[in-house]
Amino acid sequence: MRAFRYHRPADVADAVALLGAEPQAAYLGGGTNLVDLMKLGVQRPDVLVDLTRLPLDTVEELPDGGLRIGATVRNSDLAAHPAVRRDYPVLARALLAAASGQLRNMATTGGNLLQRTRCVYFQDTGKACNKREPGSGCAARHGQNRDLAVLDWSEQCVATHPSDLAVALTALDAVVQVHETDGPRDIPITALYRSPGTHPERETTMARGTLITAVRLPPLPAARRSTYLKVRDRASFAFAAGSVAAVLDLDGDLVRDVRLAYGAVAHRPWRAYRAEQELRGHPFSPALAARAADAELAEARPLRHNGFKLPLTRAITVRALTELAAS
Repeated sequence: MRAFRYHRPADVADAVALLGAEPQAAYLGGGTNLVDLMKLGVQRPDVLVDLTRLPLDTVEELPDGGLRIGATVRNSDLAAHPAVRRDYPVLARALLAAASGQLRNMATTGGNLLQRTRCVYFQDTGKACNKREPGSGCAARHGQNRDLAVLDWSEQCVATHPSDLAVALTALDAVVQVHETDGPRDIPITALYRSPGTHPERETTMARGTLITAVRLPPLPAARRSTYLKVRDRASFAFAAGSVAAVLDLDGDLVRDVRLAYGAVAHRPWRAYRAEQELRGHPFSPALAARAADAELAEARPLRHNGFKLPLTRAITVRALTELAAS
């Protein structure tokens, strides 16, 4: 076992200051991803900064009708919250589709957003991986890539982001509240994650030491008609082969507004803006939903073993929207 130090910060500023001063420090929330990576030797922090005693564990209904979710709110508590179930069912369903009951009892909101890819080459320190070791190569491109990206990948990395929660939050236009060395700021979730480019080790736009303190959901009445569909190899405790978060607002049969985000297809949760544009202002039909998905996936570049993700993503888009239209 590799020795490490443990620190319990007095407040958010103390936690951020410590990460800034310790190049090999890491934040510890639920530990459901970090501890596994430490066991594998993928991450080797010298200091763990325990966030669980900070006052970041509440869900607050805001005066404007939105919701503020603290960074250390457990996934199981968030999924069961009455306001989430009532106003943002897509979020509750995404959370319940993730991991297992035991892991959801431990996993936190902030940690879930920052979990690392489950690419097997990233997790195996004996294999080439630019995300884990920049410049070492990407063994996944011509290897076992069934579960990896079909959109927005680069020659340096074809990994996908594993979070179900992040996909739902992307469809809801969530804002991530963070604390940096200079103080707090807001980051739209669509601006939080990076494409892999030539630096896949840089997964977010946050500077080192930045701490997520909360996630804010805007008031979105249309989100009461929303859902999350996830396809995976088994019914529980499995990452997505494909997923979609969908919000649909109809005026009769006319699509007044729609929000779509895909999981398991890219290095980041994928907001399907092109598909949304194809749908808005037109009478809804399953055929329209299929054409919208095809438009979104037109620039996909499937790898050797994951071409099935294109018809799969198309099918779950049609199913999710059709079910919402009928609800």
